[in-house]
Amino acid sequence: MDTYAATVRRDGRFWYIEIPALEGATQARSLSEVEEMTRDYIASFLEVAEDSFEMDISVELPAAVQEHVAAVHLARHAEAMARSRAAAEWSAAARELRNQGLTVRDIGLALHISHQRAQQLVSQ
Repeated sequence: MDTYAATVRRDGRFWYIEIPALEGATQARSLSEVEEMTRDYIASFLEVAEDSFEMDISVELPAAVQEHVAAVHLARHAEAMARSRAAAEWSAAARELRNQGLTVRDIGLALHISHQRAQQLVSQ
């Protein structure tokens, strides 16, 4: 099954949809219409059924928006790393207390967590 790439970008009040393989373009009023309009255009252009091909649609966002999106991805990565580090530190703290002879109930109280969570941490 053939796959057709389409690039979508904002152009005034519309979304401009370019399909390079067909050297053609169409437009949509909203992003929610892009897939339907693209599929209809390709099927009409090739005179084939709308389910006889696949599409790879990518939206080109303005540079300023791309910068914000990139910043979000970096922040989420940093957050995931921080969560991983925090989990490792919780586990290390619980194991250290366990090595000092505390019960999991006391570990839970000392770390302000449930005794069930303390058990999980010392078992890691």
